[in-house]
Amino acid sequence: MLIASYNKEQLGDVLLTVVAPDAATQSCEKKGDIVRIFDVESGQTTGYNFFNASKIISGLETKKGQIFLDNGQVDALNEALKENGFSSELVVDAKPKFVVGYVEKSEEHPDSDHLHVTSIKVDDGHLQIVCGAPNIEQGQNVVIAKVGAMMPDGTLIFPGKLRGIDSFGMVCSARELQLPNAPQKRGILVLNADDYPVGSAFDFDKAAHLFQTEA
Repeated sequence: MLIASYNKEQLGDVLLTVVAPDAATQSCEKKGDIVRIFDVESGQTTGYNFFNASKIISGLETKKGQIFLDNGQVDALNEALKENGFSSELVVDAKPKFVVGYVEKSEEHPDSDHLHVTSIKVDDGHLQIVCGAPNIEQGQNVVIAKVGAMMPDGTLIFPGKLRGIDSFGMVCSARELQLPNAPQKRGILVLNADDYPVGSAFDFDKAAHLFQTEA
């Protein structure tokens, strides 16, 4: 897993990378312009912060939010890690993180009166996702934020448990996707199957017109 983000306005010339979920107790070490964040108990790296990142990767100045790094960019970051005495452990993760899924099954959670346990077909298989939306039903095309996605508000999607049931992703609402004029109420975004085929990457630009109001 590799989640990268950049926002020069808010953080300066810093590329943030996440390679594992936050640990209960974390610490960091700095070498040159790179800070490594790690799990104190296991020593596992959870992320790196690259300061003066535009000296390593060109074109960052126009980016804002999550960035999907290509092979050349990850190679450059790994080279910077080695030059500063760290292990070169970043791996390209180029698959789309927001995809159109199909709800093949939706059952009531055994330990909740509002959660549902779903089986959702996506681009590379099936995901079990626990969902609390009141309008989720079998047979819908929906937007899935897969593990490794960064939501528009900066929230990162990791595997989790809801009331004891494993969940691997999130079924999204239009509001959570921050689509223009999205309804400000609970409920997932249900897509037209002809316009948004199962397994395709979710097109934010196309979906920006879903809730256009007439002038």
